[in-house]
Formats: sequence, structure tokens, C-alpha cells
Amino acid sequence: MPLPSGGCRPAVWLELPLAGPQGLYVGFRVESAWPDGMNEGEAELVIRVVVVDDEALVRSGFELILGASEDIEVVATARGGHAVETVRRQRPDVVLLDIRMPDVDGLTVLRELRTMPDPPVVAMLTTFDADEYILTALHSGAAGFLLKDTEPEQLAHLVRTLAAGGVVLSPKASRALLHSHPGTAAAVDAEAARVRLLTARERDVLVLVAEGLSNADIGARVHLGAGTVKDHVSAILTKLRVASRVQAALLAQRAGLLDEHPRPGAGR
Repeated sequence: MPLPSGGCRPAVWLELPLAGPQGLYVGFRVESAWPDGMNEGEAELVIRVVVVDDEALVRSGFELILGASEDIEVVATARGGHAVETVRRQRPDVVLLDIRMPDVDGLTVLRELRTMPDPPVVAMLTTFDADEYILTALHSGAAGFLLKDTEPEQLAHLVRTLAAGGVVLSPKASRALLHSHPGTAAAVDAEAARVRLLTARERDVLVLVAEGLSNADIGARVHLGAGTVKDHVSAILTKLRVASRVQAALLAQRAGLLDEHPRPGAGR
């Protein structure tokens, strides 16, 4: 299956990683990159990117590759110690952040970036595919986990997926996310139990979030305004104690909500 282009149209939630070919990154769309009601060709959006890595060769390589795309601009590169300052100054849409740097730990930078008002989308860069780092990064708010040897022709597609609100993972990382979870079984049960705190309407919205629908699409499905849906999503994230729509959908999947809950609005 080819990678999504441009605005990153919907991918199949939780099925594509298992069916996708080895070596191909997977993207889950959670929110359209384009404003509701606007087609990809009608928008002239440039994705602003900051690359953070301790190796100058990696920084310049990513800058060169991404700079070849008309809709992507690398507005700055930085070493780890200057990452937070650079991001605050440049206000990028996407940050590609090395997970292991000699001057500062990438996970520490990630957590600090997540505290910013309107934080950028952050994907971790690494030379290895270690499960514990995948899970820690994603549960800390990362939207992706990219290997540094990603094929150049794939990189721009992955950045577009990230900017569209999706998560990008290698097949190995996808399997780790689906079949692993940090902590004890009791902790997993406690997290899944939070789904019971949601109202019936919030559960409906959560199921549609997991399907990758935008707020406008969810509103059309359940006959609500996009603003009302946005309020429901905010309440869902708060009740589930998660930082992103991706994490909320994963928690719903672990709780069995996606299996037991009928699709809201189906048949209408």
C-alpha cells in the first residue's frame, strides 16, 4: 500500500501495521491537515519543521531532503541543548527530535516541549528500534518514532502525516505499540477502566476519533457542530488522562470499546 500524499487521507486504524509490507512506515490519520471543507489542492500550507540532533550530518541531511518539497520548510536545526529555545523562537508545526543526545536526553526535551502552549507535533529520531523507547516516547506525547535510515523518498510523506495529526511508526514499532504496555496488568486495567467515566455521547465520539475522522466528520456522523465535538474531545482527553487523540484511541482499543461499541451514526 502506498504512503499517503499531501494532506494525508485516512488510513486503516490498527490494521495497516499488521498488513503493511516490511520496511514501510505506517501513518494513522487522526485529523486532516487541511481546514474542514477545504480540499488539498485549494490550500497553500507550508509545514514548518525543526530538526534536533547532535550530529551535524544528520541535521543537514534531513534539511536537504525535506527542503526539496515545496510544502515543507526546515525553519531551523539545533543540537539538543538549544532545542527548546529554538522551538519557542521558530514555532514549527513539526519537530524531529533525536531520542539520544550527549548534552540532553531527547525524552526530557519532549516532555518540556509538551508543556508549551499549543505545542508542536514531535516525532523521535533514533538509529535503533527498542520497544521501551517506543512506548515511553509515545506515552510522553510523541506522535511518531522514526529511524534515521528512513528512505529519503518516504521522509516528506511522513512529515505530512505528522502535520496532519497522525502517528508514524515502523512495522516493528507498530507491533510493539499494539502488543506491549508499560507497567503491570493492574495498571493497564486501571487505565482501561477510565473509559467507564465517559458519557454515552463521549464514547460515541471516541469511537469515531479512533476511526480517524475529523471533528467536522464526527459532527456530521452524530449530528453535532464541530465546536461541540471539539468540546467532547477535550473532555475525553481529560477524563482518560491522555495527551492526544492517538493515545485516547489506543486506550479505547485496549479497553475493548472498539470491539463492543457499534459505529455511531451507522445506517442513518
